[in-house]
Amino acid sequence: MPFVYIVRCSDGTLYTGWAVDVAARVKAHNAGRGAKYTRMRLPVKLVYSEELPTRAEAMKRELQIKHWPRAKKLELCQPMKRRRRKG
Repeated sequence: MPFVYIVRCSDGTLYTGWAVDVAARVKAHNAGRGAKYTRMRLPVKLVYSEELPTRAEAMKRELQIKHWPRAKKLELCQPMKRRRRKG
């Protein structure tokens, strides 16, 4: 199953992507074989992953998250017990 993931780069920025094997993808990023964006900001650390039923849905979710403001991405990366309840 495919996943969407977020890594925190060494400069504190966030990078969102999708992969079938998240651990292998993060390892590739840290080996300099990932996205051009992360190659300049190594090392990266996985801060969020979400499994989706299809590759198309993972790609759609990736695009959705990439358009979010940083604050919303950071909220998504927080463990469930630390997220604020709305309402």
